[in-house]
Amino acid sequence: MTQLVEAVWLALSSIWANKLRSFMMVLGNIVAVTSIIAVVSLIQGMNGYVSDALVSEVGIGTFRIDRVGVVTDQEQEEEAQRRNPVITLAEAQVVRRADPVIAAVLAEMSGRANVSWRDETLETVRVRGVSTEYDQFSDYVPVTGGLPTRLEIERKRPVAYIGPETAQKLFKGRSATDQRINVGGRHFRVVGVNEAKGSLFGNSQDDFVLIPLGQALQLFGTRRSLELTVKPRDPALLEAAMEQARLAMRIERRLKPKDADNFGLFTSDTLMNLWRQFSQGAFAVLIGIVSLSLVVGGIVIMNIMLMVVSERTREIGLRKALGARKRDIVYQVLTESTTLSVVGGVVGTALGFAVAALVAALSPLPAAIEPWSVVLGITMTAMVGLFFGLYPAVRAANLDPIEALRRE
Repeated sequence: MTQLVEAVWLALSSIWANKLRSFMMVLGNIVAVTSIIAVVSLIQGMNGYVSDALVSEVGIGTFRIDRVGVVTDQEQEEEAQRRNPVITLAEAQVVRRADPVIAAVLAEMSGRANVSWRDETLETVRVRGVSTEYDQFSDYVPVTGGLPTRLEIERKRPVAYIGPETAQKLFKGRSATDQRINVGGRHFRVVGVNEAKGSLFGNSQDDFVLIPLGQALQLFGTRRSLELTVKPRDPALLEAAMEQARLAMRIERRLKPKDADNFGLFTSDTLMNLWRQFSQGAFAVLIGIVSLSLVVGGIVIMNIMLMVVSERTREIGLRKALGARKRDIVYQVLTESTTLSVVGGVVGTALGFAVAALVAALSPLPAAIEPWSVVLGITMTAMVGLFFGLYPAVRAANLDPIEALRRE
């Protein structure tokens, strides 16, 4: 143990005495570990962020039926738009009656419209029309007023529930409850204002207007497709409920057994799996970049350690003449190269966290520190130091002490 501490201390002293050379030795490791820590922190932060977003959007233990389904590019979306008919309110009722395992079906429509109050006008505000069962799916929490009642939704009353950002922009701190606003040329009475929820992927969740679905159909037209969110009576029955809903939709659309579904059906897990595939692809690319940086860094370490061995030939010869064994010389050189490499890993770890924190502070992207990424980064640099320091160490151990002592 004492020998290890002394070897590490000598290595650190060498680093301090030759700062520029040491920096050049470990630059590749610093770049590699910085990349690992920063990207892993951002990906892990995004995993939690995306998971929360999908749960908020689709819900836990529910699934969604829409016109397009899950697509990965613009071409697929355009093809689905051409091929698939719109989802209608009648189909929502068919799905609701499909099977006892289905507890509720939310039909909704989204669009954008100008919203005004007196002289204030907000352009292209997100407007969401919902059916009567929206209260079983939503996480709306009013801070003033209340939510639209089922009776108001069912009877298509001109009532609106708005986000806090919309309320602030329109009313400038005045009470919004019971005020009359104009949405797309139609008048609505504000019944409540939601609590602040912040932004998601840079998009505000607090700038919206919620109205009854019947009013949305009159505002945007019946040719626009609905989205259905379906909740089974028990989350364990999710798969059975999805099959019954799919069957009900196929029967309603008179699809033959060999015909493909002309509608989309998915859960939050479906979208989460797509995100995981993307993040795994990004991580695979990162591994390639990191591997290249580590190889380059390792070659630099090997070359400079060979130079160090050449500079210290007399010292090594003297140690061997005084009785040092080959393994002692190998141990000394490997300890020095590994210590240098690990120092680069530590610096890279600090820089990686700094980069991740800076990105999180300057953008909507979150960051999450993962202890395993620190262990991975330090371990990789230690292995690089051992592997690429082995050749200089063996070369130093094989020096002839007499020839080494003659070296000027």
